[in-house]
Amino acid sequence: MSNIKLFESKQVRTTWSETEEKWYFSVQDVVEILTDSADVKQYVKRMLSRDEQLKLNWGTICTPLEMIAADGKKRKIQAADVKGIFRIIQSIPSPKAEPFKRWLAQVGSERLEEIENPEIATQRTRELYKLKGYPDDWIEKRMRSIAIREELTDEWKAHGIKEKVEYSILTAEISKATFGLTPSEYKEVKGLKSQNLRDHFNDLELIFSMLGEASTTAIVRTQNPEGLSENKKAARQGGKIAGDARKALELKTGESVVSEENYLPESQKPKALSNNNLFIDEK
Repeated sequence: MSNIKLFESKQVRTTWSETEEKWYFSVQDVVEILTDSADVKQYVKRMLSRDEQLKLNWGTICTPLEMIAADGKKRKIQAADVKGIFRIIQSIPSPKAEPFKRWLAQVGSERLEEIENPEIATQRTRELYKLKGYPDDWIEKRMRSIAIREELTDEWKAHGIKEKVEYSILTAEISKATFGLTPSEYKEVKGLKSQNLRDHFNDLELIFSMLGEASTTAIVRTQNPEGLSENKKAARQGGKIAGDARKALELKTGESVVSEENYLPESQKPKALSNNNLFIDEK
């Protein structure tokens, strides 16, 4: 959630540079918000053609950084820090320019507050979920799932897991053992693209996800696996605990825990799949 900011209910993708201690913002998102343009690339071309100085400095203002692209995959997109965004705004005639500048300053100050007091970041995450329309009881479960996830990643880091791809591999192992689906497969069931999968879990999906990750954390702490291979075994074991509990519940209720349900706006919801009760074939 910290990598998505809202300006007037519109999303701006961001990334925080730990080394430089500053935010970088998606240039595409900023231009789209300020101009309401349907074709941001063409607008940028026209903007650069009428502002020669901006065109000459575009390569230094914009930095390719990894963010979630429209297809849901992480790709390098053009980003700029606050100073660079201010320069871009100068070339965009928009009534939103001044409010957006004030918003940029607020985002920067909030980050410094969050570094000093992590509880502020937690509260702001809650507020962001509320702004998106999530119910309070769901938000509490989601916040707990975030805390459990952080405990797990801390344990992984202490047991030889360093690369982002390794975290993704281990997460997929837990998900497959818990739900019978990898995260990418789960997104397909829910009709998601760039959205965060867990932000579209219902109560039971959140609960079993937490059980799988909390179980894995406990196993890692007691078995002390080192490196990717050993941690994959622990991830499968932790996920299996949650998976067995899920299957037991499904046997009693006759209903699948895995759901097509999501929190997408009605206009973005995919067409319903033919089978409303999804039981996963786990061989």
